[in-house]
Amino acid sequence: MPRRTKILATLGPATDDPRTLDDLIGAGVDVVRLNLSHGSHEEHRIRAETIRDRARASGRQIGVLMDLQGPKIRIGGFRDGRVELREGGEFVLDTACGPNEGDENQVGLTFPDMIRDLSRGDTLLLADGAIQLWVEEVTDTSVRCRVDVGGVLSNSKGINKQGGGLSAPALTDKDKADILFAASIEADYLAVSFVRSAEDVFEARRLLHEAGGKADIVSKIERAEAVDAIDGIIEASEAIMIARGDLGVEIGDAELPAVQKRLIKMARSGNKVVITATQMMESMIDSPIPTRAEVFDVANAVLDGTDAVMLSAETAAGRYPVKAVEAMDRICREAEKQSKVRTSHHRLNTVFGRVDEAIAMATMYTANHLGVAAIAALTESGSTPKWMSRISSGIPIYALTSHVATRRKVTLFRGVYPVSFDVSVQDSQKANEEIVEELQRRGAVRTGDLIIITKGDLNGVEGGTNVMKILRVGEHILSDQRIEPNQ
Repeated sequence: MPRRTKILATLGPATDDPRTLDDLIGAGVDVVRLNLSHGSHEEHRIRAETIRDRARASGRQIGVLMDLQGPKIRIGGFRDGRVELREGGEFVLDTACGPNEGDENQVGLTFPDMIRDLSRGDTLLLADGAIQLWVEEVTDTSVRCRVDVGGVLSNSKGINKQGGGLSAPALTDKDKADILFAASIEADYLAVSFVRSAEDVFEARRLLHEAGGKADIVSKIERAEAVDAIDGIIEASEAIMIARGDLGVEIGDAELPAVQKRLIKMARSGNKVVITATQMMESMIDSPIPTRAEVFDVANAVLDGTDAVMLSAETAAGRYPVKAVEAMDRICREAEKQSKVRTSHHRLNTVFGRVDEAIAMATMYTANHLGVAAIAALTESGSTPKWMSRISSGIPIYALTSHVATRRKVTLFRGVYPVSFDVSVQDSQKANEEIVEELQRRGAVRTGDLIIITKGDLNGVEGGTNVMKILRVGEHILSDQRIEPNQ
């Protein structure tokens, strides 16, 4: 059985060798992430083109996700590159301090307006929470703090306010330029950082569409405000990413596991895609094997129903990028053997508003109760297989489409696999035969297996799926006859 949970791997200097990319594809990467917080547009363009070329050479489709930097609020730099803050000491965030003039007493800010959001008694968390400052006094140009948790602080570390509340806009001028770039390389997904509300999603989509881009929007949930506004954000987005680094800093690490589980459930219930990200196998930046805690982390995300698990620095800058993907692959496969991930009560009491959506739900109910070996969904946009993939099942869903953009997009859907197929074939019997032959060629089915095919009466029409056919491989179309599922 193919792995159902998708692997999203970040590209970077550690993966620039085409041979490494070939090995990553062979290890099972489904989607790649280009992190616009680092590198130039030209570097990312070359990476996108190269991964697509290598994927074609291997007969695969690989999706491309562009990740916007967003308004990451950071301190400035230090004269000596770093300082050590001692517990109980005083430290000042000063907007008048130059970009590299910080010392053990003060440092500058990249977003001076953050001062307006602070007051005495607030707790500031620096370097992903490793340093904690208690705000004692706020002036027009500076914030005087007491060091509650000290340690080594280096240049350009991020700042979060415990509980959220920093009002930096979701899209910076750099992000707007990066959206134009994402459209120019035909990115399949655009991840928007530090989303606060549905309005941030609408703005990103407007800018993307104006630039001619057709990527799906992934909202990164990494602010406390985003958790509070999650219903609207999920509805406005095609996907969400649970970005556990900044989110854990803002809401507290103890709350993070329950929030992660709730967000996965909410996304799937809303027919949206969900990615679990950040520090999933961070030890593998320097180690060839993951820790047991990391194994549990990945497996639990799979058991909860995440569409994809993400690797960041493990592949972008780590010593063992291919081993990290291989480890994630075997953990996902083992977790997927559990019966919990193959049963579902999703939307049993829901009234469907579209015919194609109803066909998708009926297909999954039938497949899960009839012993079907595979599902073949002829699709224009990918919507029908996405709806199907919201239902927990162990049955592979093959998205057959002539559109390369759709094939790339479905690479992120749990349990869905892209297949290049000419959907313009008008003869229904001939189309069925070609579909069966394709699944046999892939080793997905064999003689005697039951399969389900979904398609529309009018081929090539988006949203036109209105037919579900049940066939047994090697026999004619089944009609009014008793079906004996294979045991």
